[in-house]
Amino acid sequence: MSDDPIDSLSVALFSEMFMADQLAKSRLTKALPKGMELSHFSVLNHLARSGEEKSPAQLAKAFHVTRGAMTNTLSKLEWAGHVHIRPDWDDARRKFVTISPAGRAARDAALQAITPIIANMVTKIGPDRVRQALPVLREMRVMLSDLE
Repeated sequence: MSDDPIDSLSVALFSEMFMADQLAKSRLTKALPKGMELSHFSVLNHLARSGEEKSPAQLAKAFHVTRGAMTNTLSKLEWAGHVHIRPDWDDARRKFVTISPAGRAARDAALQAITPIIANMVTKIGPDRVRQALPVLREMRVMLSDLE
């Protein structure tokens, strides 16, 4: 490893990001309603917020996962009654996914479970400091997304 301060800063930054990611996923997963995984919540939240149908390919691209991984997640969500999957009437090879009323309720229950955890962290860190960090994190996300 070099003695370059930028290299040291880079390693420290990504070490903290990776550890925070792992800890956040672990803590939030434990708080989710029984049987719900973080990937399920993420898809339900995305569909609820967008308010429109999405194809499995669009969802896979949005979450940077393979189509196979997204198909697996969607199958579990459909089995649970959280999404409706219908064929594309113009192209039978394609499908469209929408959130169901049960899915919206499950997403809302998950939000109720995880929001206090996140809000507590924001309160302890301080809303102003969190607001200052968001543009940097957003820019890093965009830069990483552009690499794909």
